[in-house]
Amino acid sequence: MKALAVTLGDPAGIGPEIIAKAWNTLKDTGPAFVVIGDLGQVASAPGSDKRPLVRVGSMEEGARGFSDALPVIDIPVRSPVIAGQPSPDNAKEIIGWIETAVGLALSGEASGVVTAPISKSPLYESGFTFPGHTEFLGMLTANTRHTGARGPVMMLTGGDLRVVPATVHLPLAEVPGKLTIESLVSTAVVADQALRKDFGIRKPRLVMTGLNPHAGEGGKLGHEEERIISPAVRALRDLGVDCRGPAAADALFHPEARKGYDLVICMYHDQALIPVKMLDFWGGVNVTLGLPIVRTSPDHGVAYDIAGRGLAREDSMIAAIRLAAEIAERRQAA
Repeated sequence: MKALAVTLGDPAGIGPEIIAKAWNTLKDTGPAFVVIGDLGQVASAPGSDKRPLVRVGSMEEGARGFSDALPVIDIPVRSPVIAGQPSPDNAKEIIGWIETAVGLALSGEASGVVTAPISKSPLYESGFTFPGHTEFLGMLTANTRHTGARGPVMMLTGGDLRVVPATVHLPLAEVPGKLTIESLVSTAVVADQALRKDFGIRKPRLVMTGLNPHAGEGGKLGHEEERIISPAVRALRDLGVDCRGPAAADALFHPEARKGYDLVICMYHDQALIPVKMLDFWGGVNVTLGLPIVRTSPDHGVAYDIAGRGLAREDSMIAAIRLAAEIAERRQAA
């Protein structure tokens, strides 16, 4: 299988460190990956002086020598980087690394894309208009042929749990107004198809949470379940998607309950992410569903507070790289 393209993320964050540490773990076993970013920033990451680095001109060249040195397609930043201090000065390069990696995946040179964390605030200062990686990747791949329902849809996985937030980066007060029957059905169809194609689950079982406490308790605690969520579940079942709900979220994530489904559609960000991070805080992975390319990411941020100090854990990056390779292999074999 071809190597994965791993973007450096915000070089002032922990991206360079966790990538270098991930190579140290994976260099002998794979999956092979090539860093898209600034070689100098990788070289200055804590502990990188003990790891050989090599500048490469292609994904193929990087894959060939992966076990000997961490390969980097070198696209340097223009302004100095200080660990832990975000700056919009290198936003163009950070965005360019993502665009380059996506281009390599679309062309077939890379088997998929793994993105190290970015911080949106310094990117916004430079004119970036997307809420995050997920939406940006959706735009970059919008004109590419894709078989099946199209995303982008964000999925988080940790331990034995997979969740999809139906709404993502919104103030909680705006969530009820953003939930529609159509959006829930579209999200669940993408998730159902991705579980079949990318995760090898022949008959996925989905469950949809309620928005309100006790899933609305028959309208006493809210009406979104009756007006929006229940009709969406019925529509999905009519489409052949095995989906049930709305279910009370407070009783949905304990070990016995998790045996009854393959994925949960949650109504808002924290409803989805809290159980994932409780189950597997260090190893959670963000996966973008419904794209013509494979994309995963560590399920954490840039961690400016510990950047450059050698304290960052690479667990989530390693898990993201391994999961991207697994999905790419399944797609290749299909």
